[in-house]
Amino acid sequence: MTETPARRREVSGGMNGPVLVGVMPGQHPMVVEQAAAVAASAGLALVFAYADVTVYPVDGTTGGPAAPIDPDGVDGDDAEAGNALDSLKKTIAEQLPSPDLQWSIVPLAGEPAKALAREAEELDASMIVVGTRQHGLTATLKDITAGSVARHLAHRQHRPVLVVPVNPRIPNDDDQE
Repeated sequence: MTETPARRREVSGGMNGPVLVGVMPGQHPMVVEQAAAVAASAGLALVFAYADVTVYPVDGTTGGPAAPIDPDGVDGDDAEAGNALDSLKKTIAEQLPSPDLQWSIVPLAGEPAKALAREAEELDASMIVVGTRQHGLTATLKDITAGSVARHLAHRQHRPVLVVPVNPRIPNDDDQE
């Protein structure tokens, strides 16, 4: 059995769409700063996107109606999701190097890589910017079990993906390559 290749978009003469940035609470400021630098240098708008993994898109869209994965465990979750988005708005505004940059934030539903890819297609984004995970056992286990958002994006859609290393592990001479 052969797989059908993913639909490829014709590449135009330059970057015209916004820079889509995957964000989450507690994320390193370097992701916002680097995305802002890229957008400013290209004269593009920034669209920050927060993918809530506790809900799924009801109609297949990212920003449309969403339903909780576990309807029995969602007492107050709508308020928590709104609080997360409000908190992210405030944090992003504080982290942006220039108040003159045009930006917005959108809530997404579902698995982050798929949600970001759908939103990038809908916006005709010029690129997607995401950060790496912090080092540690939890991050390693998540990477092993679910894979990284950056890896999924780089392999499953056609637009450029900028991965910002937020806490690079610098190998020493004793590390094997």
